[in-house]
Amino acid sequence: MPTANESSSLWSPFRHRLFRLLWFASLASNIGTSLHDVSAAWLMTSLTLSPIMIALMQAASTFPVFLLALPAGAIADVVDRRRLLLFTQTWMALAAAALSLLTLSGHVVPTTLLALTLIAGLGMALNIPVWQAITADMVPRHELAAAAAAGGIGFNMARVVGPALGGLLLAAAGPGPSGPGAVFMLNAVSFLGVIGVLYGWQPAPASRRFPVERIWEAMATGIRYGRRSARLQAILVRTAPFVFCASAAWSQLALIARTQVHATATGYGLLLASLGVGAVFGGTLLPAARRALSLDRLAGVSYGVFAAVLFAVSGARSVAGLIPWLLAGGAVWMFMMSSMNAAVQLVAPAWVRGRALSLHLLVFMAAFSAGSVVWGVTASKLGLPRTFVLASAGIVIGWLLTASHRLVTSEDTDFSAPESLA
Repeated sequence: MPTANESSSLWSPFRHRLFRLLWFASLASNIGTSLHDVSAAWLMTSLTLSPIMIALMQAASTFPVFLLALPAGAIADVVDRRRLLLFTQTWMALAAAALSLLTLSGHVVPTTLLALTLIAGLGMALNIPVWQAITADMVPRHELAAAAAAGGIGFNMARVVGPALGGLLLAAAGPGPSGPGAVFMLNAVSFLGVIGVLYGWQPAPASRRFPVERIWEAMATGIRYGRRSARLQAILVRTAPFVFCASAAWSQLALIARTQVHATATGYGLLLASLGVGAVFGGTLLPAARRALSLDRLAGVSYGVFAAVLFAVSGARSVAGLIPWLLAGGAVWMFMMSSMNAAVQLVAPAWVRGRALSLHLLVFMAAFSAGSVVWGVTASKLGLPRTFVLASAGIVIGWLLTASHRLVTSEDTDFSAPESLA
């Protein structure tokens, strides 16, 4: 029987019907979300050129995930995951529809845009841990790494199609709220495919036997597990500085596009799509990279390449000059995020997997939210070029400070639920 350490084909998870259906449905939904994100960011730059307000767009979508990561992970381990996913998908669809109606009616202002981004982020906060946790219900354990990579490729394919299509739609619609408003409604509709697949899914009886725990008890158990698991701690420590510094690229790209390289909406969409293309390419290379490099070395490569990307962005003066660097940045972002996510699933026992994933998500979103705000404030004080030089230096320093935390995913752990974790 294959083990979790064995490399599976990237396509092997698609043999499983539920994984296949949800993958394609989530691809459509993620395209809608990417359309939404590019339109919302571009709309904000038309409402204000404040780097802080633009950075707050990223923070508004990620801070709820940080705030609710632990309870969301506990909920993912103790409630019906299918019903929770139906709730979160419907919540996000309604938030997108509300933003569409407000935008089309001409009532959107920066605070309205931030507020509804925050509301959608609440749904995403509850959605992410349970979505990640059901992967283990859909594929065998030895295919988890391949499933994580396939999921990442789908997500980043959407980040190729969505921004490029979004830029074209915004350019075709011209100035005014009609383009963003229509895109927001397309996003609302895009959730229907996932909702339909989930309605048709009947989980096996084994996947419904949840631990008899209250939410707060489950959270406390998850925290105690995180404190005792050196392997999980290493993953968290190596993730945090990378995400904190890399968030500069995500949070300030719209402003880079509009003010530094003087891109149109179509050009901004191409820049975002370049990150997605790079990530898809990185996902296809990931199985070979994992065979050739240890997880430690792969993380080191990701740190180094992204530091170079941030430094290059600081001096970019054209869309064409930015695209190759964003392709490279997308590839190593995929290397890092997919590998860390799969590593968490491999080191965490099934009884605490949702909470382990939520701890990883907590660290990721804390670093991303804090980084977005810090780099936004820095850009408002020092300008974009100096901000990206500082972010590049920061990612190198982060690697030097955390390299001693070795990443290990071998399977000599007791995966049974303990009687007590006091």
